[in-house]
Amino acid sequence: MMTYVPMPSPLPVRHGVGPTRLRVPASGPWATIAEYVVARFDHLDPDDLHRRFDAGEIVGTDGSAIGRGTALNTHRFVWYYRDLPVEEPVPFDEEILHVDDDLVVIDKPHFLPTTPGGRYLRESALVRLRTRLHNPDLTPIHRLDRATAGLVMFSARPETRGAYQTLFEKRQVTKIYEAVSALPSGWDPHAPALAGRAVPVVYRNHIESRRGELRVVVDSSREPNSETLIEVLGTGVSASGRAVLHTILRPRTGRMHQLRVHLAALGAGILGDRWYPDLLPEAPDDHSLPLQLLARELEFTDPLSGMPRRFVTRRMLGEAPVPGR
Repeated sequence: MMTYVPMPSPLPVRHGVGPTRLRVPASGPWATIAEYVVARFDHLDPDDLHRRFDAGEIVGTDGSAIGRGTALNTHRFVWYYRDLPVEEPVPFDEEILHVDDDLVVIDKPHFLPTTPGGRYLRESALVRLRTRLHNPDLTPIHRLDRATAGLVMFSARPETRGAYQTLFEKRQVTKIYEAVSALPSGWDPHAPALAGRAVPVVYRNHIESRRGELRVVVDSSREPNSETLIEVLGTGVSASGRAVLHTILRPRTGRMHQLRVHLAALGAGILGDRWYPDLLPEAPDDHSLPLQLLARELEFTDPLSGMPRRFVTRRMLGEAPVPGR
């Protein structure tokens, strides 16, 4: 498998935030790059965009400033800094579990995105860590959904980044998750089963993510491309009084939303999940019931030292069964 090598940026990371790259068409109804940008971002003030061109804030791949009169077909990409929005702070902190010259491992809280996106820019694990550790070279090696808590690994320097990325590409990292679901109707503790399948169960299906769609699409007519081993850790009553099912999930592939989709398909949708099995109306974050999904363990052989490594979360799912209840 080929390793993706990102295009180097001509602009440095600033305030923990990297610059944005925009592809420019080679032809079209625009005489200049500035005309294209104004049309592309027609929701922004054109005078302010022209000001940014005049100030040299828009640059090409070689770092040269692009003026408002620069012809359309002279640059394939342009780079610039996004204006930092006013963001509501995510009121939960990431915990750093490990730091060395090559690797950083954190325990990410619910509601904090791994990387900037949408309305979250500075309020992301990546930007927080770059600022906190004074390291603009930090880059996530893998990602967790904003709603999911637990372990995330970051590369600390470009020279060794590929070695760790290859571990994930070749599926040489053992990943273990925990989830809590409402106890399925008719649950039989003497013959535990999910959707008629005795547990532990290996669930497979074909998952496809499509651009512009929030949720993935399951295509039952195609060969499975996702697989998860699901084991029952326990059942009981949570601190909030819910009857719950506590599961251990061992994904053998890493498709988008895979664990959420697989449990929902087995009639055990994860508590706090507003996307699966049903897409609920958009609403403010409910901090009292975060998605009950936790990236619990990461285990692999370090590609640099050859030594075994294992990281375990310190977080717990709030709706897990309370012993003795």
